[in-house]
Amino acid sequence: MNLTKKQISDVAAGIGVDYASLMAFMSVESGGIGFDTATGKIIIQFEPAWFKKKAPYAPSGLWSVNKVEKQSKEWLAFNDAYYKNADAAMESTSIGIGQIMGFHFKRLGYKTVGAMWEHARTGELAQLEQMAKFIATDSRLLNALMVKNWHLVAVYYNGGGYKELAEKYNREPYNISMEKAYLKYK
Repeated sequence: MNLTKKQISDVAAGIGVDYASLMAFMSVESGGIGFDTATGKIIIQFEPAWFKKKAPYAPSGLWSVNKVEKQSKEWLAFNDAYYKNADAAMESTSIGIGQIMGFHFKRLGYKTVGAMWEHARTGELAQLEQMAKFIATDSRLLNALMVKNWHLVAVYYNGGGYKELAEKYNREPYNISMEKAYLKYK
């Protein structure tokens, strides 16, 4: 991570949360990194199900190989989808430190999904600012983060089925990971 504690603290204060809460959010979402250290590319997670909704006419192809833990496979799937429909591919992919889905570009104040991606590519501070704006534009999520209700943070950010997903993939539930990360950074 190339962000300083001051940068994170300043962005956190700008939305009314403390450093540890924003740091916990960021570290659980993306491990606190916005770019793949091996390739320099932005961290992504391509979502084939969203792409099918955004571009239902696109023939199936490589995007079925999607594996979040392997950025090379994410990029392979994304690039295949991008070739078929660039905007739909970008809208169907979460990016950077906050892993924000591209279809939220208007919510974040961008005219196009491409503009959102371009800004995120400028650095981790831009990605952190996007994440903060995303949080700030959802009063329920912001309030849950302010009061450190990690269950509600998980529900509002990743959906109500987060516990079932964690169980399915034999992972720690999001709310528990967030609470542990918060205590670590507190």
